[in-house]
Amino acid sequence: MHSKLTLNRRRFLEFGSKGFTGFFLGSSLRGQAQLSHPPLYENISTLLPLQEPDQNGIRLPAGFQSREIARSDHIVLPGSDFRWHHAPDGGACYATEDSGWIYVNNCEVDEGRGGVSALRFNARGELVDAYPILRNTNNNCAGGKTPWNTWLSCEEVEFGLVYECDPFGHAQALPRPALGRFEHEAVAVDPINGHLYLTEDVEDGGFYRFVPERSLPDLDQGRLEIAEVVEQGSSSTIVWHPVPDPLAETEHTRYQIPSSTSFNGGEGIAWSAGKVYFTTKGDNRVWIYDTGSQQISILYDAETADNPELTGVDNVTITASGEVLVAEDGGDMQLVLLSFNGTPIPVLQVTGQDESEICGPAFSPGFQRLYFTSQTGPSNQDNDGRIYEISYSG
Repeated sequence: MHSKLTLNRRRFLEFGSKGFTGFFLGSSLRGQAQLSHPPLYENISTLLPLQEPDQNGIRLPAGFQSREIARSDHIVLPGSDFRWHHAPDGGACYATEDSGWIYVNNCEVDEGRGGVSALRFNARGELVDAYPILRNTNNNCAGGKTPWNTWLSCEEVEFGLVYECDPFGHAQALPRPALGRFEHEAVAVDPINGHLYLTEDVEDGGFYRFVPERSLPDLDQGRLEIAEVVEQGSSSTIVWHPVPDPLAETEHTRYQIPSSTSFNGGEGIAWSAGKVYFTTKGDNRVWIYDTGSQQISILYDAETADNPELTGVDNVTITASGEVLVAEDGGDMQLVLLSFNGTPIPVLQVTGQDESEICGPAFSPGFQRLYFTSQTGPSNQDNDGRIYEISYSG
């Protein structure tokens, strides 16, 4: 690997997994304290309802504003020849040494035209650079941010791989075949236990865990496991089974353990405070897996919810207060906050783009700005995707 990614990994090893987690959270809180506004959506109930659509066709709470950052097939910055990719999907944000940040975003197109691109902002939130960090892959759907500040980009194809990318673009992106070959959707890192959790976007997909052979951030070797849900009285517990052939040279990974449990279209996934949250689009559910007790439960189910405001569940991210923010693929083109008891609260809605999907929600460091995409824009074409930024002006 080149120098930037190596230095990030060495830094992670110096802190150790638990120490780094505390450092990471503390840095975020210090960043918040320096800013004049509280984190976005911290007191969302006091800001609702959503207002009429703004100039970008986005309905927001009072005091919030949107701006379009990039558009597919258009030059991102004057004087540059870099055009933003088609079909923008999953994404994440990374702090930079100059108090700015980077938003990385996947390109979900096939025939070797996929990849990942990055948008770099300075401390004032001004866009200063745009560049590719992964090219020539296929259907890069969602992914996951690592605690050592790389991006894991997932190929949603039959024997897809996960690629580890440097958001700064200095290090060459590398495939991580030990994470398995299947229709990857997204991945989340548990920095406390040193495990990775992965979703599979097929109707009978598996829920996976990767246990590295060596400590994080080494993803070269390890054990891929698949979940079996076992009912124990009123609770459900996961039993993990090693996948014999993670590279799927003999059989698809989801079929190798007959007792494994199928999940109907695994989508976004995120870790927070010892819990893994993930969505399944086939049954419109949001799940919680407790890594300590190994119990799994349903936080939200559109079929049984008193207020089924959230449908088309897809990408997820975590707010500053630890609640889950869920993007809709279709549905009502909303970003929906799920309270800790599973109550859905829409925090924005994109109008005039009903055939598109919302993807890639990610907060800037300090949670002052939110980025997301409309994958196919108003025309519902791959070359009409949009990147939006949400901020609060008071």
